[in-house]
Amino acid sequence: MLRMRLDHVSYAAGPDGLRGTALRIGALLGEDFSDGGIHPRFGTRNMVLPLAAGTYLEVVEVLDHPASDKAPFGQAVRARSMLGGGWLGWVVAVQDIGKVEARLGRESVQGNRHRPDGVELRWRQIGVRGLQADPQLPFFVQWQGPPEHHPSAGASGNVHLEALQIAGDPARVSDWLGNCTEGPLEDVLVDWVAPDGAPGVVGVQFRSPNGIVRI
Repeated sequence: MLRMRLDHVSYAAGPDGLRGTALRIGALLGEDFSDGGIHPRFGTRNMVLPLAAGTYLEVVEVLDHPASDKAPFGQAVRARSMLGGGWLGWVVAVQDIGKVEARLGRESVQGNRHRPDGVELRWRQIGVRGLQADPQLPFFVQWQGPPEHHPSAGASGNVHLEALQIAGDPARVSDWLGNCTEGPLEDVLVDWVAPDGAPGVVGVQFRSPNGIVRI
C-alpha cells in the first residue's frame, strides 16, 4: 500500500494580501508566519507556519507573472483569491510519487522555492488539476531533500491541526487516494459534510496558545 500522510493545508490570500492574511491568521493562532519565498514555476509565493506532528499551514498568493497563468497551481490560487480568499485545499505527502503518477496516468511536475536564508526546497507534485475540478480532492507531494528542510521544521509544538471540515464525499476522496482515506487522515478528525454549493475544505480546527481556533 502506498504510504501517505497529511502534509499541509493551503489558504489563498484575501483582499488584504499575503502578509495581511498571514498576520490575521497568525494573530488568531498566537504565532507568527515566516516568509517562505517564491515558487518560480507556479507564479506564486507563500508564508509558512510550522505545526506540530510534521504538518504546516501555508498562506499563498499569486504573482503577476506569466507562470501563474500557465501553471495549474497558480491558476487555482488566483481563482480562490478572486473569490475573496480562503481555504484552497489540503495536501498529502507520499514517499513514492511514481505510484501516484501510474495511477493517475500523468507525470508529476517539479516544484521549488528559495527561502530567504538561501535554502532551496524542492519537491514533485501531482493532482492540482484534480483539485481545480473538484476542490474536495487533495493533491500529492514528494519532498526532495533532508527532513530538516521540510516546512514543518522548527515548529514550537504549540499549534496542532486537529480537524478538517470537508464538503464532499469520502468515497470519492478514498477513490482518488487509491481506496484509502485512513492513511493521510489517521491523526486528524474529519467532518464530512454534504456540499452546499461547491465542495472543498470548509474549515480547519487548530489547538493553539489561544485555545481552540477554527478558521
